[in-house]
Amino acid sequence: MPSLPHRLLSPTDEHAMLRDTVRQWARGEVERQAMAHDQAGTLNVALLREAGTLGLLGVTIPEADGGAGLDAVASVIVHEELAYADPGFTLAYLAHALLFVNNFYYASSPAQRDRYLARALSGELVGAMGMTEPGAGTDVLGMSTVARRDGDHYVLDGRKTFITTGPEAGVCCVYAKLDGRITTFVVERGFPGFSTGAKIDKLGMRASTMSELIFDGCRVPAANLLGSEGGGITNMMRNLEIERLGLAAMSLGMAQRCLDAMTRYAVERHSFGRPIADHGQIQRYIGDSYARVEAMRALVYGVAATVGPHHRNRLGTDAAKLFAATAAKEVADAAIQVLGGYGYCTEYRVEQFWRDAKLIEIGGGTLEAHQKNITRDLTRPG
Repeated sequence: MPSLPHRLLSPTDEHAMLRDTVRQWARGEVERQAMAHDQAGTLNVALLREAGTLGLLGVTIPEADGGAGLDAVASVIVHEELAYADPGFTLAYLAHALLFVNNFYYASSPAQRDRYLARALSGELVGAMGMTEPGAGTDVLGMSTVARRDGDHYVLDGRKTFITTGPEAGVCCVYAKLDGRITTFVVERGFPGFSTGAKIDKLGMRASTMSELIFDGCRVPAANLLGSEGGGITNMMRNLEIERLGLAAMSLGMAQRCLDAMTRYAVERHSFGRPIADHGQIQRYIGDSYARVEAMRALVYGVAATVGPHHRNRLGTDAAKLFAATAAKEVADAAIQVLGGYGYCTEYRVEQFWRDAKLIEIGGGTLEAHQKNITRDLTRPG
């Protein structure tokens, strides 16, 4: 069990109730379907809509607009608890709840919210975000998708790739260059000139899907400009910190699951007439993993308490995701080693968490991007 003070992890009664609700749902409903969807490489859309029924798709959205009215700490709680049960599903949840819903809400007009928000909060409308391109990932300014104004429409041309929930999404926040300036648009699946590519198969996070988004003269009504022309970078940066916290929290949930699995196994499994937990080599794996998990927990929750729609902490969120991503993979690797042949096979699922953990070192900012950002911030004059 976590050794950190309860009030750091669940600072209010609302946070504690949220954790209890999500944990119960995750370790029941989410856990039951996890292996099947990982093996099939499919997203459980019905389960995502059940998350909407529980009010989880709008955790960071104000109550007045149909959300839970909670904060970044609440978002971290949800991502940690869900990832303990099913990281792949949690990645789809993050793509919908943060990359679309949170991103959309804080840049949208009242009319745009009236059109999309309620259906996104219920899960009726699955959301996605289109930023990464075949030739531009971390180099966001190098994107080649372009938009031009044509009367009462904008016309988009280009491709986005590795888009989580792309195959199921009915609406997307899409970034494109308009007169050389990055601008955000809300694109519906039915808009002329918009299509999605085939599902992209992948190593891990297989219970979420991804595909290309294809814009071939895609006509987007002018009313679907999200924010202002040239305001895409502002939208992107506003959302990036809570996204990185969500991914760091997923790493924490995965690492805790692997730590629990190796600890239980080390007590139950005997070799040379003793539980393997008595052997120094195994104690090293468990002890180091516990220290990593506790360090992750302190960093992620400490940073989450400083982040909000009007409060920035890029240095902290970069650090949290940088450390948590690598630590989670190391803990998953240790779990496989402790479980030996059983760890390499699917029964205990630690091999899945090892595969899933790798994604956090790439998605939402590579390790190298975080290292660059941290160094730049620490060396900036003044």
